[in-house]
Amino acid sequence: MPALRERVEKRLAAAVESDDPAMTEMASHLVRAGGKRLRPVLAAVASTAGAGPATVADDVITGGVACELVHVGSLHHDDVIDEAATRHRVESVNARWGNLRAILSGDFLLARASELAASLGTEVAGLLAATIGRLCEGQVRELQLAYQVERRVIDYEASIEGKTAALFATSCRIGGIVAGAPRRGVDALTEYGRSYGLAFQVVDDILDVVATEEELGKPAGHDMAEGVYTLPVLHTLGQETREAAELRSLLGGPLEPGDQARALALVRAGDGVDAAVTRARSYVDEAVAALAVLPPSAGGDTLAAAAQHLLVGL
Repeated sequence: MPALRERVEKRLAAAVESDDPAMTEMASHLVRAGGKRLRPVLAAVASTAGAGPATVADDVITGGVACELVHVGSLHHDDVIDEAATRHRVESVNARWGNLRAILSGDFLLARASELAASLGTEVAGLLAATIGRLCEGQVRELQLAYQVERRVIDYEASIEGKTAALFATSCRIGGIVAGAPRRGVDALTEYGRSYGLAFQVVDDILDVVATEEELGKPAGHDMAEGVYTLPVLHTLGQETREAAELRSLLGGPLEPGDQARALALVRAGDGVDAAVTRARSYVDEAVAALAVLPPSAGGDTLAAAAQHLLVGL
């Protein structure tokens, strides 16, 4: 896997180069800050699953890097929306260069992602373009329901399917397409990626309320303070208890530090976290089940293990 990561990092570094040194500096800022590179790694592993080749082709790396550039570009934009000061434990692009340059450099990354996808053919290009649209739709759904204590679980799921799961699904689908997998296999990899992405986001939202500030690199309960009521919070609000009533009375607008601490304590004390863990586990089970149509392979085993690893520590 280290050799695969090295190939991804080299391709990423080349993709963010611009004739304008200022653009290169901004576009490469978060790339240099590091990351798990889950999307290109999943694309690469997906290309070897089932009856796929044993080695990862350069075109698969290109497709995975295109997905990673979409992800990083969306972070540039998200940090403007959230007025975030840091990202990956470094200064955010908007904090360092301002909102306008953060937006433009994010657009540049999306453009570079589109270039890479186009080099792989019209199907991949169209798929990535549609996925960018789904990311935007998911984010808009979330913004529309900010600070709404009446947000439903179905609204939450629709949002994370667009803003998170869609890009994971596309990463795995591109891996299958570029590797020449049968259509049934491509569809199975897509469903795996979708379920993996849903589990990934639910786990991330659980950690936002149960992990420490040191572990998160930001204050715990940040999403709740920003009016984004995620699955643990929604399940807590749905209970017929005094704690749920108190939480409802605290939410609905910006939180003062004391109220944020109390709201976080209420979520941690209730059954909402356990209910969210159960939902994450069901998504992981769906991801593993999606692989069952593929012939046994080391790549398929790695994908299954990656999904199950999401639950470690919960």
